[in-house]
Amino acid sequence: MGLSLATAERWVERWERQQQRYAVDREERFTVIADVVEQALAGRSRPSIVDLGCGPGSLAARLARRLPDADIVGVDMDPLLLELARTHHADAARYVDTVIGEHGWVRTLGLDRPLDAAVSTTALHYLDADTLRRTYRELAALLRPGGVLVNGDHFPHEDSALAALAGCVGRRHAARGDDFAHEDWASWWTAVAKDPELADLVAERDRRQPRSGTTDSAPDLTLAAHQRLLRQAGFGHVGVVWQYGDSHVVVAVR
Repeated sequence: MGLSLATAERWVERWERQQQRYAVDREERFTVIADVVEQALAGRSRPSIVDLGCGPGSLAARLARRLPDADIVGVDMDPLLLELARTHHADAARYVDTVIGEHGWVRTLGLDRPLDAAVSTTALHYLDADTLRRTYRELAALLRPGGVLVNGDHFPHEDSALAALAGCVGRRHAARGDDFAHEDWASWWTAVAKDPELADLVAERDRRQPRSGTTDSAPDLTLAAHQRLLRQAGFGHVGVVWQYGDSHVVVAVR
């Protein structure tokens, strides 16, 4: 299922553009995540990082540029996005095809030492509360003392009125910069399905669909619920370090 570099570059570039529709100040959010990780890993040689729900390698590539000595493992369940990552961002990470939260998924990472950091963007919100609770506990066990979990995502407020206002703020901000985002999630996948070079990967993705489902569903758990689950999992310090509308970067320190 190997791809040409030109094909991977083209589709990753289009992915980057369409994702800007959904993540408010996406580049700034990436920068904040990298800032937190760099600070938490200061002085550590060859730090170990896992990128949960890495997609085509967007965050892994940015972290690799910031921390060139880091060992990064990118994790995703989508074979097409993983192949784009392996081809376009081959040197950024080692990529693992697994389903986060499924029984035994941690063993598939092939880790030989504790993690220094776990990161994620717009990927964990599709997990239900029980699976997320278990996943946070597993990550807490993988992280060294002082290690960090950094998650950038859209988290609704528990207060419905505030949730509505935060959502409105985010949508208006996105609309002001929407001239570059001519393609949305659905149209990107529709276009991908028409590329002959991606036909085998599309077929494999479709074959797995009952297992993998979709990853673009709206988040269900509130910000407060995520913070409670993180504390219950054993993280000693949990809080928000960046926010715009309902888009947040949540940090949990082991």
